Order: sequence, then structure tokens, then C-alpha cells
Amino acid sequence: MQDATGFQRIPTTILTGFLGAGKTTLLNRILTEHHGGRVAVIENEFGEAGIDNELLVQDGNEQIVEMNNGCICCTVRGDLVRILSTLAARRESGELAFERVIIETTGLADPAPVAQTFFVDDVVQEKYLLDAIVTVVDARHGGEQLDEHHEAQEQVGFADRILVSKVDLVGEEQAQQLMRRLRQMNPRATIRPAHFGETDLKQLLDIRSFSLDAIVDIEPDFLEDVSHEHDDDVTSFVYRTTAPLDRDKLEAFFSATVAIYGAAMLRYKGVLNLAGVDRRAVFQGVHMIFGADIGKSWGANETRETRIVFIGKLLPHDLFKAGLDNCMVGEVLQN
Repeated sequence: MQDATGFQRIPTTILTGFLGAGKTTLLNRILTEHHGGRVAVIENEFGEAGIDNELLVQDGNEQIVEMNNGCICCTVRGDLVRILSTLAARRESGELAFERVIIETTGLADPAPVAQTFFVDDVVQEKYLLDAIVTVVDARHGGEQLDEHHEAQEQVGFADRILVSKVDLVGEEQAQQLMRRLRQMNPRATIRPAHFGETDLKQLLDIRSFSLDAIVDIEPDFLEDVSHEHDDDVTSFVYRTTAPLDRDKLEAFFSATVAIYGAAMLRYKGVLNLAGVDRRAVFQGVHMIFGADIGKSWGANETRETRIVFIGKLLPHDLFKAGLDNCMVGEVLQN
């Protein structure tokens, strides 16, 4: 859709879903499969340190902006407006070239205030077209998350497309039960399973599915001021060290920690500097399920730093820090 000057509004997708649902996996799928156009990605993380950038596959055709000093639906909404305005200006000047924007929200984001930005801010409304809200739901933990977290319910309710991940981890009956619940919650949305982000991208991009009228029907005050606060018992903290970590001790720490606190560990992910390994290790987990992969090599002049973000309910920060400190090898290196 064009404005009066002939400027083509930039189609924008809001990618949402609760912590650990598989948003970054789907985003990687889009970045690697959508070869016909360049994508600007805006990432938001609940923790103060960004990790998802380490998990993304990049080929140089993406403009990736991290927002990790608060949640996009409340404390940093002003930053979102600023970033969108800056991206549009740099695109018009020829400094950047991209055809679409994807906003990956934090898993604790209510999508309503994010979507609202495209209708209440004049600059954003002029330059951008909200194409669709795509929500990823974890088949293994989705039912429990919908029971316990208002944000998860909002993510489903506002979705134009719902992708159910990790169906291979549950039985057919549990998957179908969740699908039926999602259909009852949002009969407007198309609901499909997506194994490791595998889905038809033609059903996600350039679909013009976001309907303001439909949203106003389910939330009449959508265009009014929408405030949002997170549960006080859900907090995040970051562990950092430049000391190399012993792999065996680290595995023992996580095995013991997950066994005791797994139910309260909503999301944890990080980049690890392992002793004797020239490449960084990247890991992520949700509750009792976690795994790790070897990432890219450390740069010759790059500080090798472990960064781990924990998001959960009433987690014992000091105990976690002490356990991780015990995994160190040698003295802490100075920057």
C-alpha cells in the first residue's frame, strides 16, 4: 500500500510466542529460506544481555537491531518507535536496503501494545504496514503456559497465524487437545504444526492478515492507551565471566539445577566459553528440556566471555551464581 507520495509502506510481521516456544528457530527459517528479499530484524529480549543474535543464521543481507534493556510491550515502546523511524529514514536515503521488517518480541510480551504502535504513532503508521501477528506455541508446555500466564493468552488471542512447535515431543492426543483449545481461543487464526520452524513461508509473509476491525471487536480499547506490567515473581538475571568453564562441571551444574528448579526456569540460554574449546558453545533450555550446539569460532581479538540469561519464577540468583563460579577454570581474565 502506498501513501500520497508513492512511498511503499514496509510490511511488518510481529513474531511472538511464550518463552522458549521456538520464535528464533522460525526466524532462522525465514532468514535462510526467504532469498528473494532483505529483512530488517528487531529483536527484543527480557534480560539485559542479548543472546538470540548468537542463535541467528546471518548471511550479511539482514539489518539486525537488538532491544535488550526492557520489554518491547511496556518499558521500551518508545525505543521501538525510534528504531522503526530510523530504519525507514535510512532506507529512504539509500543507506539501507530491505523489503520487510520482522519484530521478534520477548516471550513475556503482550502483543497488543506492540501492534498498537502501528496505529497510534503517525510516523510509524505512515511508513509501515502491519502485515500479520504470527504466534508460536510450544506443544509440550503450551497448555500449562496458557493456564498460568496472561501474556500467553494474549499472544494466542491476537494471532493471525498460530504455529505449534515441538509436536514431536508429545503424543497425538495432547497435540490435538492443544489445537482444539487454540481454535476455541482464536477461531480467526490459521493453526498449523511447525517442526523446527518448517512451514510454508507464503502463509506467513505478505499475507495482509492483520485486521484492525477484528482486533477492536475483541478488545474495544485497543487504540486507547494500553498499559502492561509483568508478574513480580517473573524475573531475569545474567551471569557473566571471562574465565573458561569446565565442561564436566557445567554439565553437572545444569543437570542438578534443572532437576531441582526446572519447573520454575521458564527460559535460559547463553553463550559459553569452554576450556580447551576454540569455538563458542550456544545453549538454550525451557524447564526440564535443554541442549547445546557448537557455534562460530572466537575472533582473534575477541574477548571470550560466557553470558547466560535466566528467566524464571523466584529463582535463587546467588545460588546459581555460586554454582557457576564453581565451574570456572583458573583466574578470571581481564578485558
